[in-house]
Amino acid sequence: MFSVQVGSTVRACVLTLRGALDHDSAVQLDEAADQVFAAGRHRLLVVDCAELEFCDSTGIGCLVRMYQHLAARGEVLRLAAVPASVARVLALTGLDQAIAVHATLHDAVRAGGARPAFRSDDGLSSLPRASGR
Repeated sequence: MFSVQVGSTVRACVLTLRGALDHDSAVQLDEAADQVFAAGRHRLLVVDCAELEFCDSTGIGCLVRMYQHLAARGEVLRLAAVPASVARVLALTGLDQAIAVHATLHDAVRAGGARPAFRSDDGLSSLPRASGR
């Protein structure tokens, strides 16, 4: 079972993920992200992955869409407490060069809304936009 909890701190909006993020549950993350984007209260969105048990390519796609949406508005996405299996995928795909990954939620929030330095050829801006979500 998968769930997304939306919360906030003074500096950031926080999405806390629990369970398996896959093809069947990705719509829940997309809906939560849309809710956060519509509210527009923070320039920093932190996704807390401490309780994320699994993430397939659909889940990675959700993170990419969130990154693209925020980057287009000059806002920042940070990931916190990413499980080793997901961290490996982020590293293999180069996504860890664009989306900052932090050991803890506290570290991610403390890092603030400054955009991480990354290669100009990160390739994320050229990824096709997903339709239907």
